[in-house]
Amino acid sequence: MAPLLACTGLALAYRGRPVLTGLDLALGQGEILALLGPNGAGKTTLMRLVAGRLAPGAGTVRVAGRDPRTDAGARRAVGWVPQEIALWPRLSVAENLGVFASLAGVPRRERAPAVAAMLALADIETVARSLVGQLSGGYQRRVNIAAGLIARPALVLLDEPTQGVDRAARAAIHAMLRRLRRAGTAILVATHDFTEAERLADRVAFLRGGRIVREGPLAALLAGLAAGPPERELLLSDIPDQAAERALRRAGFAPDADLAWRETGAHGGAGTGRRLDGAALLGRLREEGVPVREVRVRAPGLEALYRDALETPAPAAPVRAPALEPAR
Repeated sequence: MAPLLACTGLALAYRGRPVLTGLDLALGQGEILALLGPNGAGKTTLMRLVAGRLAPGAGTVRVAGRDPRTDAGARRAVGWVPQEIALWPRLSVAENLGVFASLAGVPRRERAPAVAAMLALADIETVARSLVGQLSGGYQRRVNIAAGLIARPALVLLDEPTQGVDRAARAAIHAMLRRLRRAGTAILVATHDFTEAERLADRVAFLRGGRIVREGPLAALLAGLAAGPPERELLLSDIPDQAAERALRRAGFAPDADLAWRETGAHGGAGTGRRLDGAALLGRLREEGVPVREVRVRAPGLEALYRDALETPAPAAPVRAPALEPAR
């Protein structure tokens, strides 16, 4: 079956600076693909191209075989939910959805059923009559997504859909996206949240410098890490001084967050930390004046894949993981 979305050789420059370079991407019905990469990698630009908001400098975008830039039917097949909340705060939830239904070209007689369907899909019936401006950020996010889905598009583009929301709102949004996938909707989601990508995505693509440098089924990519050593993280009780910091770096660790250092693997096994088990590593670093409180060991996850994809030299062609063979 042909993919619902097919991007081939996409390139775009802005004021002479390349934003996307030779990008290829495909997405099928009922599939969720997480797009991961640093700010400025081209994720939002890619979504604008897919939505038909921009014209590529080179290459093609096809949605169900048609160009969304020139074909109104292809544009209607795409629901784009930007990162910014694009709602009318002085209108109720139901009124907002009604306006978006009108703007999306939903026939008048079908608007009320469409609004009711979106209220149910997003599980927001209880706030249907509430003014959007009086809702929490999590509810506003859910209404924002529902507005982008009001015309029941075949392809949904989501840019950081759970940014700034609490755990309950995140769970509700994830449940909504799973329901869409079961109904056959294709979803392209740009996110910086590794946990979100691991919970939702069938496939992931890592974008760096306007190119996809690694892409494939999430399970297959993670399986490729299984044979390697586990990740180790050090939690410190205080900020290390210069001597302690040098000892940490000699052991193969780099700062990751406040009072947390992660093993980089940059030493290829030559670092002190790679020759010692957890207890011995803890003792050695404490002897060298490092204020280590705890050593944590965990199986490598999506964050490790992200670091590897973005820190290793870019390949001439993207690394694509094969699909896992089904169990026999």
